[in-house]
Amino acid sequence: MNWAEFFAMNGYGFYVWGSYGVTLLAFIVEIALVRHKRKITLEQLRMMRDAGEGQ
Repeated sequence: MNWAEFFAMNGYGFYVWGSYGVTLLAFIVEIALVRHKRKITLEQLRMMRDAGEGQ
């Protein structure tokens, strides 16, 4: 077996590697969304803290 046969996976390589690609993309999007939400939440908490100190 050579590398070309391994990646072709008896004709199913497109589906197998495509599913890996979609899964990887979903993980990347999920991580990006969580990081963005964390950043927004931390900014909101800082604003609340700063507003409370001014009273």
